[in-house]
Amino acid sequence: MAIPSPTDQIADRVERLLLRHAELQRTNALLAEQVAALTQERDSLKSRLSAARSRVDALLERIPVAAEPLTKEAE
Repeated sequence: MAIPSPTDQIADRVERLLLRHAELQRTNALLAEQVAALTQERDSLKSRLSAARSRVDALLERIPVAAEPLTKEAE
């Protein structure tokens, strides 16, 4: 078997690097899509949390305040 010339070796390595670069670009694009989807989900959850918190606060305001708090003896 003949030993590849240095030029052939370099060409081989360049081709492998180009394939790896393309693979990394695809991976990066997929990760960017995941980040966008997770960011949207996070924002939606934050909005739902804020709405729920507002509803709980409104319910808490409707609870009447007792004239005197109960003590252990009064229970």
